[in-house]
Amino acid sequence: MPLNEQLARLSAFEPAPYPVVSLYLNTQPNQHGRDHYQSFVRKEFKARAQTYAPNSPERASLDRDFDRIGRYLESELQPSANGVAIFACDAAELFDAIQLDAPLDDHWLYVGDRPHLYPLARIASQFPQYAALLADTASARILVVAQGRVADAVSIEGVKTKRQSQGGWSQARYQRHVENYHLQHIKDVIDALDRIVAREKIDRILVAGDPVVIPLLREQMPKHLAERIADRISVDAGAADDEVIEASLEAMRKLNERTDRERVEAAVGAYRAGGLGVIGPDETLLALTNGQVDELLITASVAQLAGLQKGSRAAQMALANDAGLAQPAVDETVAGEPAGRDIGTVRLADDLVTRAQQTGARVTFIEDPDLLRPYGGVAALLRYRI
Repeated sequence: MPLNEQLARLSAFEPAPYPVVSLYLNTQPNQHGRDHYQSFVRKEFKARAQTYAPNSPERASLDRDFDRIGRYLESELQPSANGVAIFACDAAELFDAIQLDAPLDDHWLYVGDRPHLYPLARIASQFPQYAALLADTASARILVVAQGRVADAVSIEGVKTKRQSQGGWSQARYQRHVENYHLQHIKDVIDALDRIVAREKIDRILVAGDPVVIPLLREQMPKHLAERIADRISVDAGAADDEVIEASLEAMRKLNERTDRERVEAAVGAYRAGGLGVIGPDETLLALTNGQVDELLITASVAQLAGLQKGSRAAQMALANDAGLAQPAVDETVAGEPAGRDIGTVRLADDLVTRAQQTGARVTFIEDPDLLRPYGGVAALLRYRI
């Protein structure tokens, strides 16, 4: 299941009166080829469990969660996984484990009243699903890349043609046959691409091909596919998958750098003009609460996110609507924040991401911290104003 669909499902989880565990582990082996997350899990599980009263319903639920997570890591985690995200609340019948091809930067354990989705949403933003089309006049490959790995691959073989040395009418007739073969091949490729894009809900396509194929693709591709072409990558049509992934990820990174700046400028410009843009945590949270946000722009470093202003309308509404930003029903907030702390940035980041998922808003993480720093780490492009 694509990460975006898993995020949407988890975002629908209602805040629980029992502890909800969100565990993120980097499961890549260390320099000695061994896993290095077990000591973190043992230490943190013990420390978090001790913050709940013995024999309390909350402690009993948490102990069952920790036991089940331990069994899962021991028997069900695949050696090929580079990371894993586990969400559990035994009392609420929640247990969701997502094994990741994309690597996580570190280990994190969060105990709160709902799943902590900010890290998972960032992975989805850093490693989006896209299609890479590699074609020449005789063959083509379509790779579906997700989390930096090939998730699916389709090959299309055309009619191979040979050079014709005859001149005159014979040569002209032969050339028309060749052009017809090429055109039919391109149509077959586009049909296959169209089916894959629709089935996998792909928004971006990267293309690579020889000088004959590229113009034909542009001529024959319908508008709804052409609008998804993000860039052209310089690899041979027969390049190995690893080479294609390396080139395509670099192309996506450069594209994101350019479009991130454009998106932030668009949101800030619209805000200045009183149009379809807001900046700052308070105004963005209010817009999300009202369902106005089309695209949430949020810093990729939660440390750069400013908190809500005490007494602001957004803070009051969050508290009144039980948005999960006040002290939860459980004893400890997420990310180790002490219970009773004022509205924290980690919980705010979660609330922004969760509300975006719940209202169908796109979430874009801005990797350059300087772009959103003047605006408290968050802005948004709106669907409409109220």
